[in-house]
Amino acid sequence: MVSARLPCAQAVTQERLAELSPRTRHLLQGAGILGRSFSVQDLAEMLGESTSGLLPMLEEAMSAGIVEPAGDELTFRHDLLWQAVVGTISAPVRRALHHDAGEMLLRRGGSAVPAAAHLIRSAGRGDVSALLGLDQAAREVLRSSPQTAADLALRALELSDSADPDWFGRVGTAVDALTVIGRLSEAADLARTALNRAPPFQAPRLRCALAYILLLSGRPADAVSEAESLLAQQNIPDDLRGIAEWAMFWGLISLNDFRKGRQRAEAVLADRERHTDAAVVGALLLLARFAMVDGRVADSFAHLREALRITDSGAVEAIQRPYTRLMLSLNHRAMRQFDAADIAIQAAEEEIKDLGLTVLAAQPALFRSVLKLAAGRLDDAAAEAQSGRTIAEELGTHGFIRVGLSMLALVAMRRGDIDAAVRHIERYQSIQAAPGMLFGSVWERWVMAAVAEAQGDPGRAIDILHTIYTDNEERRWALLTTPLTAAWMTRLALATANRPYAQAIVDTAEHLARNNPDFPVFATTFAHARGIFHRDPGALASASVDQPEPWARASAAEDLGVLLAATSGATASEKAVDSLDRALEGYERIGALWDSARVRARLRALGVRRRHWAQPQRPAFGWDSLTDTERAVAGLIARGMTNRQAAERMFLSPHTVSTHLRRMFGKLDIASRAELARIVAEECPELLKGA
Repeated sequence: MVSARLPCAQAVTQERLAELSPRTRHLLQGAGILGRSFSVQDLAEMLGESTSGLLPMLEEAMSAGIVEPAGDELTFRHDLLWQAVVGTISAPVRRALHHDAGEMLLRRGGSAVPAAAHLIRSAGRGDVSALLGLDQAAREVLRSSPQTAADLALRALELSDSADPDWFGRVGTAVDALTVIGRLSEAADLARTALNRAPPFQAPRLRCALAYILLLSGRPADAVSEAESLLAQQNIPDDLRGIAEWAMFWGLISLNDFRKGRQRAEAVLADRERHTDAAVVGALLLLARFAMVDGRVADSFAHLREALRITDSGAVEAIQRPYTRLMLSLNHRAMRQFDAADIAIQAAEEEIKDLGLTVLAAQPALFRSVLKLAAGRLDDAAAEAQSGRTIAEELGTHGFIRVGLSMLALVAMRRGDIDAAVRHIERYQSIQAAPGMLFGSVWERWVMAAVAEAQGDPGRAIDILHTIYTDNEERRWALLTTPLTAAWMTRLALATANRPYAQAIVDTAEHLARNNPDFPVFATTFAHARGIFHRDPGALASASVDQPEPWARASAAEDLGVLLAATSGATASEKAVDSLDRALEGYERIGALWDSARVRARLRALGVRRRHWAQPQRPAFGWDSLTDTERAVAGLIARGMTNRQAAERMFLSPHTVSTHLRRMFGKLDIASRAELARIVAEECPELLKGA
């Protein structure tokens, strides 16, 4: 073990050092301060020697086997050897040497990052030069390594007095970095503390940061208020005005309050020269969402593609960049363009990872959860939702906790576990945050209504959806973002003898289909809703073939079977059974047990009994307890893939692969990947093919 080897290495090193000349020992100690690898020129400058003057000592150190050449530098031959040399230097001397090294690197100009590694170990309270170096380094790495920026900025704050004129700038950098890495409550507390005594020229930056923290914390109304208050002020810097405008636009998107922001967004685009790219992107995102609400899908895509062109130029803040791709994925998903949606999510996830945007880490998993549900992959949808929810809880991004819970509720309902669905809804309702950002309150209201109907209370479901049924804008938004709700809401309205509500849904579906001919999903959605409303078997038969979602296809087949079963004649009865059989097969294939049970009951009413699939009898433990997805993950891991490699192969997030692994380890009573590989080889060796 390292802990056992280190004392031994130190003893050997001390013996070797004792054999060296004092000057060579001191040279090695100075070199150790510079790092395991070091430049001869840096060492000469730090020791105040010429390069040629170091040659005898360097030759002695190399002959003793302590250092060796490594490209253009020298390096200690082993990490433990380097640590042992540094360990021979007393703590006060180490700090002084780090200070000298940091000051030397700062004097050269250029990046302050190399110096910061020394300054963070040596700076003392009130050390102006060192503090300015830490400030510069923190600003430099804020985009590329926000965790490092947070460490540097917080260390600088610890060492500076609040009367220092640079203190507020350090607070601003620390708040920005803490926000990016997801330490929201700490960032908010620091911002508010500073705002209590900030001079007028320092306050705008802190208020911009606070507005964004409020957004991420699930408080968009407060964020909009903060941003609007800031924008009402005169003479704030253009870059901060742009950030405030972006925060205001995104807050209005989060609130689904597009009318309020439309005029301002159009004004920004009409006078782009006077606005930053951040403000322009924010305006485009709001107008893209408004275009969807207005039923203009092509316009929405056009706005998003223009926003993407600007963000890809790198002209906006790093933390703002992934949002455009995430919104683009929502549009593609709503149009049932599943591959394009997955590509957009993957690109956003890579940006979040590459830019160190920990605070946004939950979003790709949640967006992918909706996509997996649409594709009929309930296990993956649940795993992604649970992964995203867990990350959101750790970060305190409350709006996204709600999204994860609403997805888990819907998956539980599809699986027939109504009690679990209710628990998720109750937990969701207890969270003090604005509705989630996937499709705003429309999505979550639909989930709550679906659970209410499953509990046998269609009247309460109607009440939950009242605004959608009665408001043209809300209705368009619901059918645009979640087209499968059209048939479901038509059926629900008819079941409660509310024909006007059903008529409103059908009319809206027809309007969307007529105005968006380039997106065939709307024609299919309209056919399904019209078939239910007008009892048209031809329309339902078409929808049962054309629906792009597995669950929606099964639903259309069920509706057709119900209609045919109510028609007299042997031929109609046979066709009803055939259609219901197709519905049953579709539901069972994706694990929609609640719907499967309902269709079996319909078949029994027609005198036909169908066996249950074996899936509900799956054991709780052992190899046979694993789902198909879990077995596929097990095979890839057993072949030596990392979580990320397996995730890329299966179009999942790495967090979801981790979730599957934890579940498998519990089911198989194992604790390592090696044990998993052994079980795979014994139980299902064909999964190892291609290893």
